[in-house]
Amino acid sequence: MSDYVIETAKGKWEVICGLEIHCQIISKSKMYSGASTEYGADPNENVSFIDAGMPGMLPTLNMECVHQAVKTGLGLNAVINKYSAFSRKNYFYADLPQGYQITQFQYPIVGEGKVSIDLEDGSTKDIGIERMHIEQDAGKSIHDLDPKKTFIDLNRAGVGLMEIVTKPDFRSPEEAGAFLKKLRSILRYLGTCDGNMDEGSMRCDVNVSVRPYGSDELRCRCEMKNVNSVKFVMQAIENEAKRHIDVYENGGTIEQETRKFDPLTGKTGLLRKKEYAHDYRYFPEPDLLPLVLTDEYIEQTRRDLVELPDAKKARFVNELGLTKYDAMVICENKETAEFFEKAAEGQDAKKVANWLMGDFFAMLNRKGLSINESPISAKQLGQLVGLISADVISGKIAKDVFEIMAETGDNPEKIVEEKGLKQVTDTGAIEAIVDAVIASNPDNVAAYKGGKLGLMGWFVGQVMKQSGGKANPGVVNELLKTKLSD
Repeated sequence: MSDYVIETAKGKWEVICGLEIHCQIISKSKMYSGASTEYGADPNENVSFIDAGMPGMLPTLNMECVHQAVKTGLGLNAVINKYSAFSRKNYFYADLPQGYQITQFQYPIVGEGKVSIDLEDGSTKDIGIERMHIEQDAGKSIHDLDPKKTFIDLNRAGVGLMEIVTKPDFRSPEEAGAFLKKLRSILRYLGTCDGNMDEGSMRCDVNVSVRPYGSDELRCRCEMKNVNSVKFVMQAIENEAKRHIDVYENGGTIEQETRKFDPLTGKTGLLRKKEYAHDYRYFPEPDLLPLVLTDEYIEQTRRDLVELPDAKKARFVNELGLTKYDAMVICENKETAEFFEKAAEGQDAKKVANWLMGDFFAMLNRKGLSINESPISAKQLGQLVGLISADVISGKIAKDVFEIMAETGDNPEKIVEEKGLKQVTDTGAIEAIVDAVIASNPDNVAAYKGGKLGLMGWFVGQVMKQSGGKANPGVVNELLKTKLSD
């Protein structure tokens, strides 16, 4: 990918960016209590005494959350630490009733890893993972129900979180966007986080600094908290970088700050001065023992992993003959990849991919449906492609059949049979139509023989029209070429 450079009248600047992504763990109960994690429940319905910070309540570690974290770490090609430990991070918010967060500080469950991202120019880039730790989420403060009051909903308090911290490896908003899409894809394949940024189950803190282009220095960074879409992350990086440049070029300095991103204006604004680790007064969590994992447990979890996007993409290219681009698009979403595999079973995989990414995706967009809501099943799409490959119907007729399938949900074979759409392959029948077209158009025949070879398409069209679109196009073309050359 070409360098992302912000150029001003005074010089060229490079962006340095790292991300901290908070991912809610898919689990029926919370990290340290048995309360439900169901999204959309009435306010304060899913709250235990532990989540509410009641005195004397002791946390119990949810081992399903641990298992999900280990799976995620393996999916990030990261080191799984056999020893990890919990700490208390002390700070006060109204939606944190305990007055501290149980997290991991010095000893996280996952160490360094890497994720490969696909860039627009077809190249790839490895993004380093610094660490991943598990912790509990805070509750939610609601400010828009009353002009003078803030309401607290603790349903989210105590829900398990994975915080994934990248290295400062991003050099453009596009790279950060590509990483978030790739990460979300990995998490959904693994089933460890649903990645719904609009519901807050995946939230991103964006760290941005700039430096003169070509420099190796790392300047002061600022952090944008809780950015909740890929698009907004990219906007936050671009606009915050421009703010830094403007400050530097006007003789100012950047101070380490925690800032907010306004989606309406695309601008960032000061929340507070950036805290440092010592400000939180971390100390070992006294109510939870350190977590010790065995080699056997880690390796068994590795063996149980599903096929991840990169591996699936490589298999689609090497074994099924898809292009890298087609494989990338199809494998970005787990449901799409599974749908494609079912549709391509026993069929021409490339043809299936073309139909999937063309007419099928267009149909879903037109109807506002997800792939799981499709009126056309994977098996039915494969059957339609099979009818084309077997010369039962032409590609043109297939599009008409597809539209009927989308409206009725009927199998393509049934539609073709009931509507009499089978392709005419009988050479004699097609030849009779070809002869009739040639005989009734002597001027065009003479023009074709005089060098206007583009008229071949016109002749083909006339034959197809008279056959009701049922004539085999290959047979039509061969017959016309032979007869018009006589």
